[in-house]
Parts: sequence; structure tokens; C-alpha cells
Amino acid sequence: MFDFHLHSSFSEDCDTPMEEMVKEAIKKGIKEMCFTEHYDEDYPDQDWTFDLDFEKYDQKIKEMQRTYGDKIKIRKGIELGVQPHVLDSYEKITSNEYFDFIICSMHAAKKKDLHFGEFFKGKSLDQAYEEFYTELFECIQKFKRFNILGHLDLVTRYKYEDGLGMCLDIIEEIFKEIIPNGQGIEINTSGFYYGIGRVHPHLDILKLYKELGGEIITIGSDAHKPERLAEYYDYSVDLLKNLGFKYVATFESQQPIFHKLG
Repeated sequence: MFDFHLHSSFSEDCDTPMEEMVKEAIKKGIKEMCFTEHYDEDYPDQDWTFDLDFEKYDQKIKEMQRTYGDKIKIRKGIELGVQPHVLDSYEKITSNEYFDFIICSMHAAKKKDLHFGEFFKGKSLDQAYEEFYTELFECIQKFKRFNILGHLDLVTRYKYEDGLGMCLDIIEEIFKEIIPNGQGIEINTSGFYYGIGRVHPHLDILKLYKELGGEIITIGSDAHKPERLAEYYDYSVDLLKNLGFKYVATFESQQPIFHKLG
């Protein structure tokens, strides 16, 4: 098992020490894990500051690798919450800091947060979705220093109607931008935890990614608690195989390593 999206107390919204996550991963038989701590510059909510102490984070990762490296591979990643006005800063961070793996995620759009619903006020769902994906497309056209797009349809976690149009035309343009660049997407199993009864992204998006030639795909639980590590991993593997994918990816030094499914 590989879990390439998880958090510890280095993330603002998590209070679980890193060592607890590592010990539970070993207990569950996970072969490789990647901490992807949050960094959301200028997150539009005064109660949350998604900052990251890069020096202490690096020191702790190295300590865990020394202590538990004979039992599990531990990778150092980051989850960048993109917005158009912070991309220059992210260029500097990703140039100066070492990461095995970089997730590009969008947690806010139009300088409004998704989690507390501010972004959705006064909009139809179609309008909200279109604004979300259009801004994400704008970001990934300008910012290239990432490996995969995280929970690509996160916007549906907060407002979702089954069967509603998913802006597949914009998502297709996003895929046409990232696939030739050797960038991929993830299966993020947190959709089950948050009550929408499926993984992120939606099955239609996964199918579109495959049809357009996408091959790089990781699996992550987005766990903030030890018990959630590798949730729905077997389900995700079966889903990928049923869609015709041959491999799941892990990353080292931002280079994909492909593992044959099944």
C-alpha cells in the first residue's frame, strides 16, 4: 500500500504528531507514505493560517526516516493551496526547498474559502463550478512546479448534486495542459469520509483523464488522523484497474515511480 496524501501536526488543521502517523502506517502494512503538509498562502479565513515551518518540517522528516526507515519509506511532500496572486511566492518556495512530491490543490477561489461556504454565496452551482475550474486552469497555466493535482473536484465536497454538469470542457483543457508536462492527478479517498460517497475526483473525470492519455495517478487518503491512513485503498486499486489503468505512481525527488496494479 502507498499513501501519498496525508498530514500531521505540521498542518494547521491537524493535531496528530508525525510519529503517530508513521507508527500507524507501519502497523497497517503501508510500504510507502508521503507527508503532504498544507501551505496555503493568504488563505481567506482569519481563523486558519496554513503556514509551514519548513526548517522544522525538514528536520522531523529526516528524524523519522532515520528512526523508521528500515520499516517504511517516508517521503517529504507539500500540498500547495494555489490562488493566482500567490504563484510567484510558490515559485520561490519550490525552487529553494527540497520535496519528493508536490500536490497542487485549490482550497479557495476568487479569494473566498470553500470550506465555510463563502465562495458559493449568490451563485448557482453551475456558476460556482465554472469559476472554480476556470481559476484552477489559470493557475496551472502559470505555475508548473507541481507533480499532481490534488482532489481535483474538491468544490463538489461542499456543494454537490448528483448528475450535475462537472465542467468537463474546462477540465479537458486542464488535462491537455498537464499531461504533456508529465504531471498527473490523484485518487483522494476522503470523499467517503466527508459524506459524498465516492472518491475525488468523480468517475467521469477519471474516465476523461484516461481517454486523454493520462497515466500518472497516485492514491491518497488525505488522512489527518492515524486511523484514516490508506482508507479505501483496495477500492481505489480496483477502480483504477476497472478503468484500464495499469499502474499507480509514487514519487521520489519529484520523479514518478510506477508500480504495476494487481
